[in-house]
Amino acid sequence: MSDTKPYNEYVFPQPCETAGGITMRDYFAAKAMEGYTASIGIVASTAPTDEDLARYSYEIADAMLAERVK
Repeated sequence: MSDTKPYNEYVFPQPCETAGGITMRDYFAAKAMEGYTASIGIVASTAPTDEDLARYSYEIADAMLAERVK
């Protein structure tokens, strides 16, 4: 692995650095959010707030990244 922090790595790297892309941390968070919302369904009374969902998704992403570098 390079010296780059794992959360700064791009999932789908672009040919030049200025093009950017989505970071692995953002990708993992998006996948966690998809899984969570699919498992609870869209029921207003049980759905977390947007802020809670975002925080929860990034907590899972951070845990995945930590496990990945072990």
